[in-house]
Amino acid sequence: MTLTAANTAGATTRGPVLEKIWLQHYPAGVPAEINPSEYRSLRELIEQAIAQHRDRPCFTCMDRTLTYGDLDVLATRFAAYLQQVARLRKGDRIALMLPNVLQYPVAILGAFRAGLTIVNTNPMYTPRELQHQLHDSGARAILILENFAHTLAEVQHDVHLDTVIVTGVGDLLAFPKSLLVNFVLRHVKKQVPEYSLPGAVSLTEALSKGRYENLERVEIGHEDIAFLQYTGGTTGVSKGAVLTHRNLIANVLQSEAWIRPQLDPDQALIAITALPLYHIFALTANSLTMIKLGAHNILIPNPRDFAAFVQELARHRFSFFAGVNTLFNALLHTKGFDGLDFSGLRVSLGGGMAVQQAVAERWKEVTGNVLTQAWGLTETSPAACINRPGDDFNGSIGLPISSTIITIRDDDGNALPQGQSGEICVEGPQVMRCYWNRPDETEKVMLPGQVLRTGDIGYMDARGFVYIEDRKKDMILVSGFNVYPNEVEGVAVTHPGVLEVAAVAQPDERAGEVVALFVVRKDPSLTEEALIEHCRKSLTGYKVPKRVHFKDELPKTNVGKILRRELKDSLKPQPAKPVAAAPVVAPHGH
Repeated sequence: MTLTAANTAGATTRGPVLEKIWLQHYPAGVPAEINPSEYRSLRELIEQAIAQHRDRPCFTCMDRTLTYGDLDVLATRFAAYLQQVARLRKGDRIALMLPNVLQYPVAILGAFRAGLTIVNTNPMYTPRELQHQLHDSGARAILILENFAHTLAEVQHDVHLDTVIVTGVGDLLAFPKSLLVNFVLRHVKKQVPEYSLPGAVSLTEALSKGRYENLERVEIGHEDIAFLQYTGGTTGVSKGAVLTHRNLIANVLQSEAWIRPQLDPDQALIAITALPLYHIFALTANSLTMIKLGAHNILIPNPRDFAAFVQELARHRFSFFAGVNTLFNALLHTKGFDGLDFSGLRVSLGGGMAVQQAVAERWKEVTGNVLTQAWGLTETSPAACINRPGDDFNGSIGLPISSTIITIRDDDGNALPQGQSGEICVEGPQVMRCYWNRPDETEKVMLPGQVLRTGDIGYMDARGFVYIEDRKKDMILVSGFNVYPNEVEGVAVTHPGVLEVAAVAQPDERAGEVVALFVVRKDPSLTEEALIEHCRKSLTGYKVPKRVHFKDELPKTNVGKILRRELKDSLKPQPAKPVAAAPVVAPHGH
């Protein structure tokens, strides 16, 4: 039995007294431990779900529903193509550059059956970002939505892809809607820019060829790599977290252990998937865990169209909804949302960024369901802590999940007494193996015993609930997506009008945080608009600075290092100063 608190002497607690206290706070029916050895691979986990739920609906998108059996057939064809036609071998990497469309789950299972490692790739990447990820991962193949193929075309000569498979949004929809959707997107809405990718094949062609090939069974085990999941890097470029099959199996079982007791066994489990499946939160919580539970997943390709989103929600008696604070807040302000049928909603899960108390309270008021805050990282597959479903919002990130040890440590890695603030560290079967080809970066975050330094500063109370107070890293969290200052600064400084630059997090009501730049100009005529537009050419949308503050000089240490923390603190709202007891007309302008 592993426990998750630090005692007053600073050691990890496993003693009988705190063990009793710890168990008192776990919800009924939630085990203290899970067994990652229950499945040999994610392929086996998914195939067992298919065998149990073959005729049930599995994924729905744009009025087309794939049953678990349909997923089985299409994934087998895709795997056979990858293995027998593309000649990919076990351990080869395949990049998936897709939004939430039916092609994504087909590709996931197909890649696993071929023994491949998946490299999830943000469809909104710029050519620079895509080139880095493909080169760094050593991907041999890519499945890409045609809407983004022009980005790949710009860098195809600088990467080493043997196989390029292109798909249209409508490819897996029912006829004739499949043709209609592709035609409208290509020729009416003009959402598919022109591109040239010599040698590329269409997904429909790949599935057709794979239908007539014999798929050879590939042995996959716990330590084989399931995903290279890229996250920001302190060196200014993203790095791949090596997530093994065991890591993901563990996190699926951990997530299931906390979610299943909240569900109604007599109600069909319908999950709303608006967060992108290429992001670790939705990948584990929505795709993999919901498949394990035999759920019907409703894919939302464009959650930013909130009017259409609400119309889609009105068609389903959904029971599971995962999102980030900004998504929940936007829905609460969308016309018609408060009139939906929430009678089936059992679990509302918030992660990726801090859930705001006002949003949590309004969500419960409108839906009747508690918005449960969870916490984790790409490096923890991602879940590490979760509040007890059903408990009112308390501001904490919750209790450590099953088979997970949370300790609070100082800069030297020593565990701190209960209630004292320090760096939150995680140990458990879901913690990544390392960063791909980055031993130096791995060393920075991994303590002996595969204990991960998270970079978040917080404390644990006497019940085992964990609270985040600050972030040790300079990372900026925009609507649940990590942005690292060095990458933004590296782009901004290439503008000829910039002398010095520092990127920091600026508080934002909508996104939680946005990127702000502090700039010393080389060219006095440089404007905020010009610099933002310069950055937009090389950075994905959420990384693009939203504010630019021009300064005569930037604060530095005595060795010349820019003090980002001082700049960040200058952006925080300042408390009002005491007002002297004298008549004033409008004190402080308020």
